[in-house]
Amino acid sequence: MPAKNKSELMKITQRDFDKLLATTAGVSPALSLQKDTDGTSIKDVIAHRAHWIDLFLGWHAAGQAGKSPSFPADGYKWNDLKRYNADLRRHQSHLGWEEACALLQDAHDRLSAFLESQNDNALYGAPMKGAKNDWTTGRWAEASGASHYRSAAKYIRARIRLSDKLS
Repeated sequence: MPAKNKSELMKITQRDFDKLLATTAGVSPALSLQKDTDGTSIKDVIAHRAHWIDLFLGWHAAGQAGKSPSFPADGYKWNDLKRYNADLRRHQSHLGWEEACALLQDAHDRLSAFLESQNDNALYGAPMKGAKNDWTTGRWAEASGASHYRSAAKYIRARIRLSDKLS
């Protein structure tokens, strides 16, 4: 169930980030780079999550500046997410495990600082400017942070179980 105020949002964002970090603690650099049947690695998932926080922060900043940001990004529509994510994996292919983890930590820190700088009204009082839908800034922040952390942890746990089963 989505958060309804700043306090809840900050709490679930940190809780789910901590759970994700605990999950990644069991990942070796070698395992992090192994591709699944879709060509995605644990490292790719972690770098992806960092990138989506950057997207959210960019969408918010553009909306606050009175601009109309591209969702999800320039040249892509929501129904292009598979292509966008594949392009993102190619763009981030040079990253190693430690670098991907550092990007996620940095993005999480910036998201946390952003949330801390907002109040309940800014997060939940109205739809996010520039978003062209009825989602509040808080809902967008949760989708880009806590929700993404949960799905990443679930993916990583499944990959660890599979690796353990195969070894």
